[in-house]
Amino acid sequence: MEYNKKKSTPPKKRADKGPNQRLRQRTAVLIILILVVGFGATLLRLSFLTMVQGSELQEKAVNQQLSDTVLTAKRGSIYDAKGTTLAESASVWQVVLAPINFTNDEQRQAAAKGLSEILGLDYENVLEKTKQQNYYTVVKRKIEVEQRDKVIELQEKLTKDYDCGAVIQLLDDYKRYYPKDDLASCVIGFTGADEQGLEGVEYKYDDYLSGTPGRIVTAKNARGTNMPFQFEQNVESQDGNNIYLTIDEGIQSICEKHMAQAIIDNNVLNRGVCIAMDVNTGAILAMVTANGYNLNDPYTLPTDTQLKIKELPEKEQDAEESKSLAAMWRNKCVADTYMPGSVFKMCTASMALEEGKITDSSRFTCGGYMRVEDYDIGCSVTSGHGTQTFLESFCHSCNPAFIQIGQLVGIDKFRDYYTAFGFSEKSGIDLPGEADDSFWPEGEMGMVDLAVASFGQNFNITPLSMITACAAVCNGGYVLQPYVVSKITDSHGNVIKTMEKKVKRQVISNETSKKMCDMLAAYPEANGASGGYVAGYKTGGKTGTSEKIGVEKKQSSFEKDYISSFCGIAPTDDPQIALLVFLDTPDGGAYYGSQIAAPIFINIMTELLPYLEIKTDYSDEDLAYLNVSMGDYTTLSVDEALKKAEADGFIATVVGSGSTVLSQIPAVSNQVAAGSSVVLYTEGNQPEKVTVPSFIGCAAYEANSVALEAGVNVSYNGAVSAGGVAVAQSIAEGAEVSRGTVISVTFAANTSEGNSD
Repeated sequence: MEYNKKKSTPPKKRADKGPNQRLRQRTAVLIILILVVGFGATLLRLSFLTMVQGSELQEKAVNQQLSDTVLTAKRGSIYDAKGTTLAESASVWQVVLAPINFTNDEQRQAAAKGLSEILGLDYENVLEKTKQQNYYTVVKRKIEVEQRDKVIELQEKLTKDYDCGAVIQLLDDYKRYYPKDDLASCVIGFTGADEQGLEGVEYKYDDYLSGTPGRIVTAKNARGTNMPFQFEQNVESQDGNNIYLTIDEGIQSICEKHMAQAIIDNNVLNRGVCIAMDVNTGAILAMVTANGYNLNDPYTLPTDTQLKIKELPEKEQDAEESKSLAAMWRNKCVADTYMPGSVFKMCTASMALEEGKITDSSRFTCGGYMRVEDYDIGCSVTSGHGTQTFLESFCHSCNPAFIQIGQLVGIDKFRDYYTAFGFSEKSGIDLPGEADDSFWPEGEMGMVDLAVASFGQNFNITPLSMITACAAVCNGGYVLQPYVVSKITDSHGNVIKTMEKKVKRQVISNETSKKMCDMLAAYPEANGASGGYVAGYKTGGKTGTSEKIGVEKKQSSFEKDYISSFCGIAPTDDPQIALLVFLDTPDGGAYYGSQIAAPIFINIMTELLPYLEIKTDYSDEDLAYLNVSMGDYTTLSVDEALKKAEADGFIATVVGSGSTVLSQIPAVSNQVAAGSSVVLYTEGNQPEKVTVPSFIGCAAYEANSVALEAGVNVSYNGAVSAGGVAVAQSIAEGAEVSRGTVISVTFAANTSEGNSD
């Protein structure tokens, strides 16, 4: 039996997606997303690092690969107007270690011991530096020649005894040095430990003086250690520029000398100020804040100040020391304000003349005071001056007269001229710390305010602004910008900047200025020594005595505290220089400007005007008291010497029996009063001794008679021919000296006579 068999075909599988397939797809998508996001974030991060932080990262990479050491630039010098060095950077050295060159602790200890002893450093600190793993570690900066030589000897010893050469290196460095110590300290200023300017010109012109530092760039290896010196690159530093001041060392020295003596003579409690200005350019020739500080040691206070600080509770001492240092460094000429007092009358007079409110025929009456609204404002002469001309009112320094003059000018015009003279703005001088003035706000000045302002009270200005106004009064009316730097040169002497005269405005006419010069000249002629009379020169000026209003604590023994001042010019027929002096809170025997400030002006001008080669113009009275040079009578026969001495105007005395003059007293060229005596020695005799008399209180004509009677000679100084009296002598009364010795006698204003303003 046959069967038809049919082969069966297995059914086909469905193409439907199972669970595993879907999982694989999702995984693939996730992986793709992760890759896209990851690579995207990476690309974004790389773009950020490259484009945004690229420079910063490159700098960090360079810093990791290179060691960069700054080389100090030599600071520029400061010179006076004639080229005398006032500040310079002297060569010193810095001690640098290459500690990686040490191979054992014995070498390190020997180097640390030697350096700590030579440089005065802590041994443990230096030892730690020897353990650093690099080629450049600074041990100490600014060592002097003596220490440098000892460091060189130490290096030689280390090389010889410890076999460790090239571990110490000396690099050039600089230290600021001031050859004149405290001269013009308030102007020059000083530098800090890193040679940055901290005060005065050093601070104001720091960018010019500091120069451009150099660099030592050294490669580092993979461990971060400096590579040897052959992998170094040096970039030389560029020296700073040099500054030339308008300050003249000779003028500055004269002013400082007399101001220092005035502080002592008048027991001044709050220092003093002196400014000399070229009236035609505004250049400052001298600027003194009396009793300055040593620029080479600016952080050491005067001994008396230190003792006062030590008496304070310990917790207060640091603050008081800082306060005292700031006061010592403070330049009172520009940073302090004061009430100018009657010195300001030259400005009030200029206003009235310019406005045509007064003429030569104007008259003013003074009864000893003047009533303004509800106030009686007094005159220094309580009995009054009576009726007086404008010129007489100025020479008398009469307050009631100037109240009337101020009223003629009026409040609005007075304010206008006050502003025009430059008092309401900073002068713009190239020194730091200039103070603002203090005046009545617009619309708040009343008639009483005008009255006291007309003679310089109840408002405050800087000394610098007062002398700037004085220059304008006498130079044709031009308000100038004062300055202390004349030019700047590079290290090769090339001029890169010059400062020139800058006229701000003309405040009064040339005609008014000429009249004011005549009035300023009349003041010393009328008041003699108390008005600033300088024998042989045409000087002019005005005294000032101002009350210190608003001071909480009275410092002086007088009823009130005062500022005594004098501001003047020379010569009055062709003004060249203005000079302002003031003493802040005198506590001696007097406080009027005529009594204590005018003599300072006289003493300074007596030396200053010959220094400036201002021509002399002696009156007959001046000539009578003019010092002359002692002649030379040695090697002459006795008869010849006697005849020559007599012809020269001297009274000769011969000592000895020889026929030839061997020596003489006074010595050749000594400055003595005309008609002095000279002792001629013909043998080796011992000079006869005589006793020095007292010249104090004598007039000039009396002093010479007293000297001849005592057997000595005198030389005149100060206000000799203007009613002055002797106030000091170079050798004390009662001293034993050789016959014929010259005694220098200083004359000043007679405080019992004349104007007392």
